[in-house]
Amino acid sequence: MRLTSTNRIDGGGQFAAIRRWPASSAIVAATAALLLIFWLDRATGSAPFQHLYYLPIIFAGIRFRRRGGAAAAVAATVLYHLANPHLLTYRYEESDAVVIALFVAAGITAAKLADDAEHLRALAMTDDLTGLHNLRSFEARLALMFRDACLSRAPFAMLVLDVDRLKSMNDRYGHLAGAESVRMVGHILAARLPAEAVACRYGGDEFVVAIPRCTSARANEIADDIRQAVHDTAPVLAGIAFPEASLSISIGIASRSADSIDANGREDEAGEALFRAADAALYRAKACGRNHVCVA
Repeated sequence: MRLTSTNRIDGGGQFAAIRRWPASSAIVAATAALLLIFWLDRATGSAPFQHLYYLPIIFAGIRFRRRGGAAAAVAATVLYHLANPHLLTYRYEESDAVVIALFVAAGITAAKLADDAEHLRALAMTDDLTGLHNLRSFEARLALMFRDACLSRAPFAMLVLDVDRLKSMNDRYGHLAGAESVRMVGHILAARLPAEAVACRYGGDEFVVAIPRCTSARANEIADDIRQAVHDTAPVLAGIAFPEASLSISIGIASRSADSIDANGREDEAGEALFRAADAALYRAKACGRNHVCVA
């Protein structure tokens, strides 16, 4: 589905690829690399092989963060001493001290870079106001989810919703109250949706939710639960306490049954058609007086 012309971003790069390694496999790989470098270092006594210790240290720092980088640096330091027996008597040359210091620095730096990369990736894929997925992240996840639905012939549902009378809230109480209304709805969505659902704020007060393996009846139950939760909330917005029922949302639902999923169809076109149907259902919910759920 393509709600706008925003291009999909695949964040994380090599850091994300290393982070996806299973922990057991990563430990085995780092340990094997350290032992291989130790053998080369001891057999040759050549300085270039000593610098290879940085590779498993950096790998461990990225995969296991600070603890991993520190553990690999300690292991490399011990192996470096064992491969160079003169160090066991603590007769360090200046180059030896520099190498050991760099082991520690490499582990810490790799862990910090991995932390920063993941933080930037989260920022690139998260809506600042609500903490939900942003449009880029949602489109990427939706494409995968819908492709899986096509292959497995599983039902799929989409909800489109927005906050009722938000302009009136902005005009009367200020835009901060309106923004906090949107944030509260986003938090309720995150708390009430099933774990497999993906929610996104794609406009000022507009949200879209994709729910895999979900029938129309189940989607209706989920939507009404969210609608009721918002309506029952007594929010505090911009420092002002509001009574229950001060906020409400309208929701449109569209779904595809297992029988209607075409494994040979184009997922982006089918997803966009589903979004349009849910959006049309949202307008009908508004026309019914708001605080309603309508099914396409």
